[in-house]
Amino acid sequence: MYKAPVDEIAFTLKHVVGMKEALDAGLLGELSEDLVDAILLEAGRFASDEVAPLADIGDRQGARLVDGEVRIPDGWADLYRDWIAGGWNGLTAPEEYGGQALPHMLNVAALEMWNSGSTAFALGPTLTMAGVEALVAHGSPYLQETYLGKLVSGEWSGTMNLTEPYAGSDVGALKMRAERRPDGTYRLFGQKIFITWGDHDAVDNIVHIVLARLPDSPPGTRGISLFLVPKFLVNADGSLGARNDIFCHSLEHKLGIHGAPTCTMIYGDGKFGEEKGAVAWLVGEENKGMVCMFTMMNNARLAVGLEGVAIAEAATQKALHYARERVQGRAPGWTGTGMSPIIDHPDVARMLLTMKSLTQGSRAICYACAHAVDMAGRAGERAQYWQERAALLTPIAKAFSTDVGVDVASLGIQVHGGMGFIEETGAARYLRDARIAPIYEGTNGIQAIDLVTRKLPLSGGAHVRGFIAELRDLAAEVRASNLDGFGETADRLVAALDALERATEWLLARQAEGKVAEALSGATPYQRLFGLVLTGAYLAKGGLAKVEDGAGEGRIALCRFAAENMLAETQALSDCVISGAASLEAARAALN
Repeated sequence: MYKAPVDEIAFTLKHVVGMKEALDAGLLGELSEDLVDAILLEAGRFASDEVAPLADIGDRQGARLVDGEVRIPDGWADLYRDWIAGGWNGLTAPEEYGGQALPHMLNVAALEMWNSGSTAFALGPTLTMAGVEALVAHGSPYLQETYLGKLVSGEWSGTMNLTEPYAGSDVGALKMRAERRPDGTYRLFGQKIFITWGDHDAVDNIVHIVLARLPDSPPGTRGISLFLVPKFLVNADGSLGARNDIFCHSLEHKLGIHGAPTCTMIYGDGKFGEEKGAVAWLVGEENKGMVCMFTMMNNARLAVGLEGVAIAEAATQKALHYARERVQGRAPGWTGTGMSPIIDHPDVARMLLTMKSLTQGSRAICYACAHAVDMAGRAGERAQYWQERAALLTPIAKAFSTDVGVDVASLGIQVHGGMGFIEETGAARYLRDARIAPIYEGTNGIQAIDLVTRKLPLSGGAHVRGFIAELRDLAAEVRASNLDGFGETADRLVAALDALERATEWLLARQAEGKVAEALSGATPYQRLFGLVLTGAYLAKGGLAKVEDGAGEGRIALCRFAAENMLAETQALSDCVISGAASLEAARAALN
């Protein structure tokens, strides 16, 4: 059973990604270390004791469509109500709408724990939080007054409606139609697919944030507007009124996240209401919907990265427990009677340490991204620096961490051997649940394009160069520490940084020359290269931290393992970035 790693999460926040420095500098208001610890402890307790026990029920039973209404798994509605009663939905929301205005760092830590307990359950609240962010930033006073209080509390839930049958990654191809009405509202007509938690029975109202196109809008993404569409209309006194002309037509039958209802939503079919068309309100300005939507999507991408971290953590815990209990063969050096636990076999230990390294590395990347988001709003004259750091880290956090979730869950099955392939052990669920995360909220290939074409050129490439220089300073600290436990960490980290720098300069040069196709040929390996370097660097920072918690020796040992066993891949990835474009183009003939 999953047990939230509260101590490791707190350590990463405070001593790896910068929360302690921010606290000491007074940048986080009245927040104290004691309050941070209390929040994390209670979040961990709820995730371990309340959420995790219902994960298997959700997986086996799944969401159901009964007489036109969506039902979530048994016990989940009560679990959700207990969750909102704890105030978890409004951790980062503004105080004027009932939120607690706490740092994003705390929210992402809590999100990791919810997702480890049950990713399918955690998806619902995550989308509500994203809707809150969009309305705070872009909603009219009427929309804010009418909807934010209920969304912040979690009494109402939110969704994000982008995808259509012929408009997935290419959002600009969407066909959802919006029509203006004289009273200032709009009517929406069309279909959206893959809408997570698009309908369910845990709340009284669901607030859909929907992309649609006006009849006179320009083509592509320049002609998309964003709308708010409630399941039930809201009366002037705040009570619920008539059912809006929107409904869930069907539920998808998915590889994983079975408990989360993934809906096909129909707008304006005339099933509800006297007049066809789902009543909608504009969010932001007409034809500026993508700007508003990215407010939701950027933080949602970080949240999806945390799904990868969370599943990796849960899969690692399960594999470690199994490896300690399962006996098979006699490991080299085994002196006990009978067979030895499989954790004593070198190859099993290697898999487990790889799982642990990738999990902790991706956790630090995601938390560092959240720290940058916090500092961007609090650092005054350094705001641009932190905005660019958050922008640079977001695609890495989303893509590298979700790839890690898949890789670690797969290794977890391997540790279990044949039993891992059997559903009853629970190891397979992690892989099934993890597999969607590299796909939604912008595929990992799209994240790589974003990283290479939009984020590397920030400030003319000065920000990424400065980041690499910061990481070199960290490698120098490892070398100067003279701690034998680090082994060859400093040398391996420097070599990995050299590989990253070569690939970075090559990509920047190709784009400056207008050779975008060559740059994009290496975008995905570059993204993994960056993630591996950051994993090595953040593990090193953790190893250097002077914290008397009895875990320092283990952190240094894990850092050394990652540096000496995993960072060698960075050289091959750098070569692939720089030299792979010609062979990729030539090999297209093999696809005919």
